[in-house]
Amino acid sequence: MPESEQNPDGRDRPTVSRILGFHLDVEQQWVVELSCGHTQHLRHQPPWQSRAWVLDPLQRSKKIGQRFACGWCAQAHE
Repeated sequence: MPESEQNPDGRDRPTVSRILGFHLDVEQQWVVELSCGHTQHLRHQPPWQSRAWVLDPLQRSKKIGQRFACGWCAQAHE
């Protein structure tokens, strides 16, 4: 699944979405799938990005359904 365009259909979108799932991209980086239709990379690259949970299947599954601030939607509201 490719990375989402910022707002391909022009619909107004909320800035907070829910996590629907995860997948690995072609470079084996984790990508979150959001209820707003966007996707976003979630990298664990300490000390810049500390998301060790994304590497653990159980921890990822616990995040399904949780709220997530979509960066693409936030940019559309600026």
